[in-house]
Amino acid sequence: MNSNAIEGWLASVERLFATIKATPVISGLAVTVGLGTAWVIHDYRQWKAFGTGGTPPNVYGYCRMTILRIRFAYHVPLQTNPETLRNDGPSFLKAIPQRAGGRPRLMPRILPQRQRPEPIEPATHHKLMALMSRVASQHSDILETRLSHTEGTADGLYARKNNINVNPIVAADRELNYEIGHAHHADNSLHLWLSEADARKVIEARWGQRFCLPTVQRGWTMIYAPRNAEELKLIEEFVKASVRWVTGVAI
Repeated sequence: MNSNAIEGWLASVERLFATIKATPVISGLAVTVGLGTAWVIHDYRQWKAFGTGGTPPNVYGYCRMTILRIRFAYHVPLQTNPETLRNDGPSFLKAIPQRAGGRPRLMPRILPQRQRPEPIEPATHHKLMALMSRVASQHSDILETRLSHTEGTADGLYARKNNINVNPIVAADRELNYEIGHAHHADNSLHLWLSEADARKVIEARWGQRFCLPTVQRGWTMIYAPRNAEELKLIEEFVKASVRWVTGVAI
């Protein structure tokens, strides 16, 4: 590029900035676009850094997540409202103690559905991450583990399809496809497929909330992270209730 071309380019840039400076509307729009772009870049990087779950960790996945975030914004307050679920169906959970400290803060993005990490005892974390595999190995006639197709980065607990007692609702659902649940490494929360009545009990006790997408089965529930051995025992009861609902077999 010769000197005349460079001078011409600089002159064009100077005229552009002069126009922006002289026109409040354009100036304000430029600032808004700049700030908006910076926010999107920051949000995208944070989303990727925390882990994207079953959503592709790229611009396409981020755009899809953002569209869903806007489309289902109305569903956010309903996720923690137990009145949105029935209480007259099958239930396999007894009285649930209220979660100490109440509900955790959630990450701001709709997918993946995660809470902000809370301190957890190392032994509890280790046992939680091994929970699905342990339950499957103890009941291998009706259960198995494989990569969760809903999560994409964690082992999922599944009902074996050859079990004649499998819940007909489960057998007919192609979205969850026999998945009972999985735990998340990033924040120690879980997703479990509970009966609607049990999901309601969990929400009432502030131990969980409905899934972020209302198009999924109503019993597909986010379970908040346990923080110690005592709370992990409760999580194990939730898993047993999920197994009972999905497989039709008590464990």
